[in-house]
Amino acid sequence: MGQNAPYNKLEKLPPLRGQVETIRILRQTNQATAALAELKGIAMTIPNQAMLINAIVLQEAKDSSEIENIVTTQDDLYKALVINQKKISAETKEVVNYREAIFHGFDIAKKQGFLRVNDIVSVQQKLIDNTAGIRSAPGTVLKNEKTGEVVYTPPQDKAEILDLLSNFIKHFNQQDDLSPLINLAILHYQFESIHPFYDGNGRTGRILNILYLILNDLIDVPILYLSSYIINNKPDYYRLLNQTNRTGEWEEWIIFMLKAIESTSKDTIQKITNIKGQLDKTIIKVQKNSPKIYKKELVELLFEQPYSKIEFVINKLNVERKAASRYLKELEKIGILESQKIGREVLYINKALIEILKQ
Repeated sequence: MGQNAPYNKLEKLPPLRGQVETIRILRQTNQATAALAELKGIAMTIPNQAMLINAIVLQEAKDSSEIENIVTTQDDLYKALVINQKKISAETKEVVNYREAIFHGFDIAKKQGFLRVNDIVSVQQKLIDNTAGIRSAPGTVLKNEKTGEVVYTPPQDKAEILDLLSNFIKHFNQQDDLSPLINLAILHYQFESIHPFYDGNGRTGRILNILYLILNDLIDVPILYLSSYIINNKPDYYRLLNQTNRTGEWEEWIIFMLKAIESTSKDTIQKITNIKGQLDKTIIKVQKNSPKIYKKELVELLFEQPYSKIEFVINKLNVERKAASRYLKELEKIGILESQKIGREVLYINKALIEILKQ
């Protein structure tokens, strides 16, 4: 694609079946489906789903933003969530917004059982924190970060963008006998190619992936994210998006996305297994070393909120401030938590869990 990468008119969905159900694609679909089913099963063995959702959603918010070169640390993120800091970096704020956008989309999906174009717009608004909405002015192009060369020109006309979006959402909500995982790859390509917003298209598209899996009962809670796989394979991701646009051939792109689902499912299974193992170890340690303060809800709280504070304990256990403070200090004394003073607040960090989440 040359300096001014012409706009190749984007075809509406669906593509021809023969192009998206090749032998190679179907073989990879079986592997991805099996890995995802195993993940769904193992996630249900965690007694308190909030532990999983909080931990994994925050990791995704960090990774997905990193693809767009918005970089923050896990430490800054947790602090931003548990302390009302006046000075929070713009990068951290964007990542916190991403987390809120996921929960917003999850709530809509669970309530409605489908999505509308307006719901996509509201997710993007939470993410970007403005109301610019769908692109209405021409001039948006996608450039190679290093060379500045225009690699893709998305649809420019607002009427065309709206027409493509209404076609997209129809296929997003439609259920037929095409594997939903193949369909997810097709939908993700289509959304990124429509590029309906001035900003946040990649992150919105990655949130739509998780909502699609939930709406199709492939997972129950928002815990499978492809961002870390995309970060590790970023050149291929963009190359295959562009290649599909240029040639109209789907196989390589769909296989890439199916491998992303398989690989990420396996990584998430390992992470959940490690979290569950650490939870069990922590329960045993508290029962043995501090039996007087042991409560199942207290230990679970340390996994729901890896950076905890006195207020969290008061609210969770319905105890006085003095008791909450004593519990946290006792847990620090036996090596479960590590305290850190920030301004007037003292945070209690579940270091072992943080290490698992960083892996």
